[in-house]
Amino acid sequence: MNIKIKPDGIWYHGSNLIFTELLPNSTITQWKELAEAFSHQPSSLWYDDDGVIHHNGREKGYLYVIDEPVEIGRDIYQHPRTTMDRNAEFLTKRPLRVRLLDIIQE
Repeated sequence: MNIKIKPDGIWYHGSNLIFTELLPNSTITQWKELAEAFSHQPSSLWYDDDGVIHHNGREKGYLYVIDEPVEIGRDIYQHPRTTMDRNAEFLTKRPLRVRLLDIIQE
Protein backbone atom coordinates (compact mmCIF):
# COMPACT_ATOMS: atom_id res chain seq x y z
CA MET A 1 0.00 0.00 0.00
CA ASN A 2 1.29 3.47 -0.86
CA ILE A 3 1.10 5.81 2.14
CA LYS A 4 1.86 9.45 1.35
CA ILE A 5 3.16 11.79 4.05
CA LYS A 6 2.16 15.44 4.14
CA PRO A 7 5.04 17.42 5.70
CA ASP A 8 2.58 19.84 7.31
CA GLY A 9 -0.06 17.15 7.92
CA ILE A 10 -1.62 15.98 11.17
CA TRP A 11 0.22 13.36 13.23
CA TYR A 12 -1.64 10.94 15.54
CA HIS A 13 -0.85 8.64 18.43
CA GLY A 14 -3.16 6.04 19.93
CA SER A 15 -2.88 4.84 23.53
CA ASN A 16 -4.89 3.34 26.35
CA LEU A 17 -3.44 5.94 28.75
CA ILE A 18 -4.13 9.62 29.41
CA PHE A 19 -1.20 12.07 29.23
CA THR A 20 -0.18 15.46 27.82
CA GLU A 21 3.33 14.69 26.55
CA LEU A 22 4.44 11.85 24.32
CA LEU A 23 7.78 10.32 25.27
CA PRO A 24 10.76 9.84 22.93
CA ASN A 25 10.67 6.57 20.94
CA SER A 26 6.88 6.63 20.76
CA THR A 27 5.09 5.68 17.55
CA ILE A 28 3.14 8.29 15.57
CA THR A 29 1.42 8.17 12.21
CA GLN A 30 -0.54 10.33 9.81
CA TRP A 31 -2.95 7.42 9.29
CA LYS A 32 -5.67 8.26 11.82
CA GLU A 33 -7.35 4.84 11.69
CA LEU A 34 -4.05 3.12 12.43
CA ALA A 35 -3.54 5.24 15.55
CA GLU A 36 -7.14 4.46 16.59
CA ALA A 37 -6.47 0.73 16.17
CA PHE A 38 -3.23 0.90 18.17
CA SER A 39 -5.08 2.70 20.99
CA HIS A 40 -6.81 -0.62 21.78
CA GLN A 41 -3.43 -2.27 22.53
CA PRO A 42 -3.73 -5.20 20.11
CA SER A 43 -1.31 -8.10 20.18
CA SER A 44 -2.06 -8.61 16.48
CA LEU A 45 -2.78 -5.94 13.88
CA TRP A 46 -2.84 -6.12 10.09
CA TYR A 47 -4.39 -4.34 7.13
CA ASP A 48 -5.35 -5.42 3.66
CA ASP A 49 -4.40 -3.86 0.31
CA ASP A 50 -7.43 -1.56 0.53
CA GLY A 51 -6.28 -0.14 3.89
CA VAL A 52 -8.92 -1.91 5.99
CA ILE A 53 -7.37 -2.46 9.44
CA HIS A 54 -7.99 -5.59 11.51
CA HIS A 55 -6.84 -6.16 15.09
CA ASN A 56 -7.62 -8.07 18.26
CA GLY A 57 -7.30 -5.17 20.75
CA ARG A 58 -10.08 -4.62 23.29
CA GLU A 59 -8.79 -1.83 25.55
CA LYS A 60 -10.57 1.51 25.80
CA GLY A 61 -8.51 3.82 23.61
CA TYR A 62 -7.52 7.46 23.43
CA LEU A 63 -6.67 9.17 20.17
CA TYR A 64 -4.16 12.01 20.39
CA VAL A 65 -3.01 14.60 17.90
CA ILE A 66 0.52 15.98 18.12
CA ASP A 67 0.05 19.56 19.30
CA GLU A 68 3.19 21.19 17.92
CA PRO A 69 5.07 21.30 14.62
CA VAL A 70 6.86 18.07 13.66
CA GLU A 71 9.72 17.80 11.19
CA ILE A 72 10.80 14.49 9.70
CA GLY A 73 14.47 13.87 10.44
CA ARG A 74 14.64 16.42 13.23
CA ASP A 75 11.75 15.35 15.50
CA ILE A 76 10.73 11.98 14.07
CA TYR A 77 12.11 9.24 11.81
CA GLN A 78 10.84 6.17 9.95
CA HIS A 79 10.31 3.21 12.27
CA PRO A 80 13.34 1.04 11.39
CA ARG A 81 11.77 -2.31 12.41
CA THR A 82 8.18 -1.91 11.26
CA THR A 83 6.40 -4.76 9.52
CA MET A 84 4.10 -2.25 7.84
CA ASP A 85 4.47 -0.33 4.61
CA ARG A 86 6.82 2.63 4.35
CA ASN A 87 5.40 5.81 5.96
CA ALA A 88 2.92 3.93 8.16
CA GLU A 89 4.89 4.37 11.39
CA PHE A 90 7.39 6.92 12.66
CA LEU A 91 9.23 7.14 15.99
CA THR A 92 9.65 10.31 18.01
CA LYS A 93 13.13 11.62 18.83
CA ARG A 94 12.04 13.95 21.61
CA PRO A 95 9.06 14.61 23.89
CA LEU A 96 6.09 16.03 21.98
CA ARG A 97 3.01 17.82 23.29
CA VAL A 98 -0.23 16.03 22.55
CA ARG A 99 -3.90 16.95 22.72
CA LEU A 100 -6.63 14.40 23.35
CA LEU A 101 -8.77 14.24 20.24
CA ASP A 102 -11.19 11.40 20.95
CA ILE A 103 -12.06 8.48 23.21
CA ILE A 104 -12.30 5.32 21.14
CA GLN A 105 -14.59 2.55 22.37
CA GLU A 106 -14.07 -0.87 20.86
